[in-house]
Amino acid sequence: MPKTTTGRAPGPGTRRTMTAAARAAAKRAERGHREEGAATAGDEESPRRAERPRAGRTVLVEAPKDGWDDPPEPSPESFEEDGPQERSEPGRGGRRRPLTLVLAVLLVVGLVALAALGWQYRDGRLTETARTEALAAARKAAPIVLSYDYRRLDKDFSTARAHLTGDFRDEYGKTTKTVVAPTARKYHGVVKATVAAPGSGDAPAASVVSASPDKVVVLLFVNQVTESTQVSGSRVDQNRVRMTMDRTGDGWKVSAVDAL
Repeated sequence: MPKTTTGRAPGPGTRRTMTAAARAAAKRAERGHREEGAATAGDEESPRRAERPRAGRTVLVEAPKDGWDDPPEPSPESFEEDGPQERSEPGRGGRRRPLTLVLAVLLVVGLVALAALGWQYRDGRLTETARTEALAAARKAAPIVLSYDYRRLDKDFSTARAHLTGDFRDEYGKTTKTVVAPTARKYHGVVKATVAAPGSGDAPAASVVSASPDKVVVLLFVNQVTESTQVSGSRVDQNRVRMTMDRTGDGWKVSAVDAL
């Protein structure tokens, strides 16, 4: 009987082992192909990297045919955002305000001073005019107010009152009516007053004591010659009289007479 060689026929387990080995070989081949492709790609990209422009080179850009577009206008929000910064800088404006106030104050002070000087100048001129006018009026009024004649008392007193003003006018009327007139009629009194002439030293017979635009006080040296039945002949009295003159709508009038 011939010998037969016996062996195990390939079973399902053997078939599965071969299939797994085939698959592993295929994967190894595919992986090697990918690595070769990656190496080739790396070699191709290296020249390109070398060709790339280095940083820092100037690149010329041509302007577009329609020109560059204008930048957009800032919105109100941007101003509001920048507002606090701008307010912090205007410290200069804050410095200008005190300077402006100082200049304004100096201007007002200067105007007030100028007005005061103008007023003083005007007041000085008015006062000087008052001195001249009041002195002349006093020299004219003194002989009339301080003189009388018993033969024409009503006329003399009426003429004298025309040079008087204020309370002194009323007081003069009462005094001449109740005291002077009866005495003058009884004793035939006649009083004639004149302003003394300047002395040998050219001392003024009338001078201004004080003056303002509306009131002047004048000092007069007056000689009074008195005649009456009580005196033999004439009696001469040299008196100093202070007369206060007030400016009125009718000129300078006597508002007070004091014998010194």
